[in-house]
Amino acid sequence: MTSGKLFGWLCVAPYLVLLAVFGIGPVLYALYESLSDPRAYVHAVADFRFLPAVGNVSLFMALYLPVMVIGVLLLALFVQEQRPLYGTALRLVYMLPGAVTGSASVLLWYVMLQPALSPFAPLLHGLGMRTGNDVLKPSYLVVIFALMAFATGFGQWVVIMYGALQGVPRDVLEASRMDGCSWWQTAVRIKLPLISKYVVYMVILAFTAGLQIFIEPQLLYGVAFTGSKSWSLNQLGLLFAFDNGDFAAAAALCLMLLAVCTVAACFLVFKARFFETEIDR
Repeated sequence: MTSGKLFGWLCVAPYLVLLAVFGIGPVLYALYESLSDPRAYVHAVADFRFLPAVGNVSLFMALYLPVMVIGVLLLALFVQEQRPLYGTALRLVYMLPGAVTGSASVLLWYVMLQPALSPFAPLLHGLGMRTGNDVLKPSYLVVIFALMAFATGFGQWVVIMYGALQGVPRDVLEASRMDGCSWWQTAVRIKLPLISKYVVYMVILAFTAGLQIFIEPQLLYGVAFTGSKSWSLNQLGLLFAFDNGDFAAAAALCLMLLAVCTVAACFLVFKARFFETEIDR
């Protein structure tokens, strides 16, 4: 083995170890647990809470995913058009909401959505919301969770997409301007196709994160008792394991989520020819 290959393997080794311990290992254990009960998958799907959880997550994904992808791309294109000083300031502003994530983000949003505590109280009052119960209605939870997820995740993706846009050749952009392309035409016909693989990467990670939504509904239920303990599929898996003591059904549900994420990711990867290079063409 040459020194170059040895150095490459040394660089990859920590990732492979972590992948085996925290990725492949848990999947194999979940597979073992699910196979310990021949009816584990049937129990998981037949549970009365399964279909409502699927409906909640589906509605959340239908709102969250387009807002995340379209919003990030529009903001990244907007930032790129600004002067360098303004662009740097905007990227910093977009990154700030992402600094508050997880449980802290949910608690912050809880305060923001309480008319008695929120700095946006006049706006909430104008919408006819006088108490926290008026805001945190079960029918509003999909929108609230989508806003939470977008606010905590869009900043880092704007920075990533901005970096991808910086790689678009300047001569191509100059040629488009000379041909009379508008800002919108340049963005849609030139910039976005050239960064399509970055967009696919964002869609894959946003899809998997959205499908496994857990922190927002779990903590908001614990704080405000709105929604339910089985609002999302991940919450339902937690109930299977620690309320029902049915680890086989919990493992089966986790593996079903993994299968959906894997199929969606493979479809997007092959459809977009994600790993194709100039040499392959």
